[in-house]
Amino acid sequence: MGINNERDIEANMQIGPTELGMVRIFVEAGDIEIPMDFEPEEAEEIADEIRAAAQAARAVKKR
Repeated sequence: MGINNERDIEANMQIGPTELGMVRIFVEAGDIEIPMDFEPEEAEEIADEIRAAAQAARAVKKR
């Protein structure tokens, strides 16, 4: 599966701090739970990548 392949899967995502000072991205889809913990600096890099992707997506013509 690539970034441009669409799937009909519902998922929930939560983002927040942990008690250990990490940033957790928690994804839940059906019976699958994926907790991903990041150092705050890593989380900021991820946030920058999301912002850059959003900006690039705005530049793409809608079909």
